[in-house]
Amino acid sequence: MRSAYFITGTDTDVGKTTVATGLLYAARSAGLSTAAGKPVASGCDVTPKGLRNADALALLAECSVPLTYAQVNPVAFEPAIAPHLAAREAGVTLTVQSLLTPMQQILEMQADFTLIEGAGGWRVPLADQDNLSDLAMALDLPVILVVGVRLGCISHALLTAEAIAQDGLQLAGWVANIIDAKTSRLEENLATLAERIPAPCLGRVPKLKVVTAEAVAEHLQLDLLD
Repeated sequence: MRSAYFITGTDTDVGKTTVATGLLYAARSAGLSTAAGKPVASGCDVTPKGLRNADALALLAECSVPLTYAQVNPVAFEPAIAPHLAAREAGVTLTVQSLLTPMQQILEMQADFTLIEGAGGWRVPLADQDNLSDLAMALDLPVILVVGVRLGCISHALLTAEAIAQDGLQLAGWVANIIDAKTSRLEENLATLAERIPAPCLGRVPKLKVVTAEAVAEHLQLDLLD
């Protein structure tokens, strides 16, 4: 059965790509074909081949179907700032439609397991009053939420889960990515998240000394996804 998900986070730098690559690795290990997209990325390096984003490259490395970098990450900006500000500085109009078509093309490749990764949190602005969450709604994909576990994450996680539900999308699952291993009352915080987030926990990723897709996959349960 083919499945596709939109992956978002409680904030920026909470490990969306870390978890996404782990899920893709787990899918490949289970014999599934994989594809991924990162519609917009800020904080890109200038290379002879053009702008390249480390997260998008990591996703591309876990795709088993043939994809080019431009297909995975069609809109890239050099400054490591909010995408709508980077687009404004570059003179680019960042619309849902401009991101929708290339992501639909990835979905049309019909990989067994496809992930579309957002940027930052759920309500990342695009142009005018559009948000990146509008892209997820246009794609009509169930959502996987990456919770960056640190002080304050409970409120961020619950508010994001509420926003996803209000937008009419299914929260298919969430992943606890332990950003701060010294978080006070870590186990109690994780228990509270599990009690209050209306979706299965797909895994708990500890603070790893060496972060690889394979290492992350060991802490994820792909079979808990619908």
